[in-house]
Amino acid sequence: MDSAHDAVIIGSGFGGIGMAIQLGRAGFQDVAVLEKADGLGGTWRDNTYPGSACDIPSHLYSFSFEPKTDWTRRFPPQEEILDYLWSCARKHGVLPKVRFGTEVTEARFDEDAALWRISTSGGDTLTARVLVSACGQLNRPALPSIPGRDAFEGTAFHSARWDHDADLTGRRVAVIGTGASAIQIIPELAGRAGRLTVFQRSAPYVIDKPDRPYRGWEKALFKAVPGLYELNRARIYASFESRALGFIKYPRLMKLIERRFRANLDKQITDPRLRAALQPDYPMGCKRILLSSVYYPALTRDDVELVTEPIECVTPGGIRTRDGRERPQDVIVYATGFATSDFLAPMKIVGRDGRELNEEWRDGALAHLGIVVSGFPNLFLLYGPYTNLGHNSIIYMLESQFRYVVGCVRALRDAGLDWIDVRPDVQDAFGREMRERMRATVWTSGCESWYMTEDGTVVNNWPGFTFAYRRATRRPDPRHFVVRRTTTR
Repeated sequence: MDSAHDAVIIGSGFGGIGMAIQLGRAGFQDVAVLEKADGLGGTWRDNTYPGSACDIPSHLYSFSFEPKTDWTRRFPPQEEILDYLWSCARKHGVLPKVRFGTEVTEARFDEDAALWRISTSGGDTLTARVLVSACGQLNRPALPSIPGRDAFEGTAFHSARWDHDADLTGRRVAVIGTGASAIQIIPELAGRAGRLTVFQRSAPYVIDKPDRPYRGWEKALFKAVPGLYELNRARIYASFESRALGFIKYPRLMKLIERRFRANLDKQITDPRLRAALQPDYPMGCKRILLSSVYYPALTRDDVELVTEPIECVTPGGIRTRDGRERPQDVIVYATGFATSDFLAPMKIVGRDGRELNEEWRDGALAHLGIVVSGFPNLFLLYGPYTNLGHNSIIYMLESQFRYVVGCVRALRDAGLDWIDVRPDVQDAFGREMRERMRATVWTSGCESWYMTEDGTVVNNWPGFTFAYRRATRRPDPRHFVVRRTTTR
């Protein structure tokens, strides 16, 4: 068994790497990062499907403390984001702290010793004063419960587990889903597959993506002119943040963006029947708004078919819809998203008095500021409940959380505390505020989305401005916590 680490971080995506860097800067060097996969990068390691890219501009989808002036495009591709994360981990000395192939099965708080005891699938046990979950919300692929799914005799895989050995050239390929991954995959497969069939349950709002390569002189200026990169980053941030009003307070403002959607649809889809099939039946913004300038043109190809009839079952040779028609397929790609509202599942997290986190969250996940959970001392969540965004960069939110967590860990050290635990009344008040504010948002305006639990409660998104979240997390408030201090350590 290891001696107690200052902190153990679970996950090595943006959250885990950034948190390890900031803890190191604050003087906490004995940090272990546990990663279940064989490489770091989180969602950007997993999603290697054709066309994988970010829908937030590259200058904003990066750490403020680690600027990159030579991004190749305005919207970064997956490979470049992953390279950026590896370079951050190397530069800041995080890479030697990462234990790959180490999946956490259980973490249990030992109240007497004031330590987290962490068990892994390999049978190892680690101990840490502080436990940070940086698992994210997009790490567990969700497969649909379609009858006969396992009976299919062709090749089938989830978009986040892309089978690069599968040759799709000239094959009959089905893509189930029309979400953020699907609209990037479909244009890449159109023309490569012999026949591409897209199964749509609900039409997304798709607006044009103003992407282009950065020119050499632009990159040279960003590098050479002091403050220009930061100014451009601030400009992008302000532009995206201004959209928050339509999401969180005045959904009618979404009509302005809806005009952009309709202009895009009308321009690129001339067939009235196809255009009608691509018209969403819910308010704009209720689900994630998608960016693509090539998705609609791909659907107009003669070798691409959009199917809106619900799927009845998967057969050994294809997919049958409720109208009784079966379409033969060689390959099925499930672009069906992720299990987003379970957060730390399937890990077992046990806090004070034997409380199990999954049981505590049976009616919906809740953490004060999305970071700390009552009854689970010295446990911190990154990208937890109520911290996802519909309008801006999650990296900005993560950096707010880094500062808050570092503030808590410093308080433990400087005040000689064994543990800190957020008060239940503080957590409950935060939950009530979130639910009340959520009522005015576009996310509760009448649709089903991955932002929701099965009972329709939105627990993923932050119902406010990101700068308001940064203000709320600028430093931990001692009044919000109960603490224990002993003189034996």
